[in-house]
Amino acid sequence: MISELEGIRKPDPSIFLRAAERMNVQPTECVYVGDHPTNDVIASRNAGMRGIWKEDTYYTERFESDGIVRDLLELEGMIEQWNREGNA
Repeated sequence: MISELEGIRKPDPSIFLRAAERMNVQPTECVYVGDHPTNDVIASRNAGMRGIWKEDTYYTERFESDGIVRDLLELEGMIEQWNREGNA
């Protein structure tokens, strides 16, 4: 989804909730990956999703996330670990 086309701007949680609804899943079943701490990671977590930070050296402040990746290929291992731990 493109927030401008939806008429909703991040960090408004309704953009994340709308995406989950269109996929016919609950927000708790979603993982959102983004490079902006507030607009992507914190906002998706506020909508009930897992928020993964695609690390960007531009941002130096600390914030809560459900994981950090440098490369999107790392997601598969992260999700597999959550599944093994029963946290998926």
